[in-house]
Amino acid sequence: MLCKEKENVRPQFANAPKTDLECEVEAVLAWHDEDPRAAISTLLLDCQHLRRQLVLTAGASGIGFTRGWTPTYERPE
Repeated sequence: MLCKEKENVRPQFANAPKTDLECEVEAVLAWHDEDPRAAISTLLLDCQHLRRQLVLTAGASGIGFTRGWTPTYERPE
């Protein structure tokens, strides 16, 4: 026979504090009037711009300047 689960057993996720990432996602969507396609387009353009800036910076700085460090173009998993 199955028993009915008590309501207070599970945590209430609605009352859980939001993470920084969740707040940023909400801010991006609010900036784009809740249009997810516009938000994604802007973020992709930002990524493209930053990759170009990274290429320029990597080409302008020598290995001695960065003590052997080289930038990565993909985010580590």
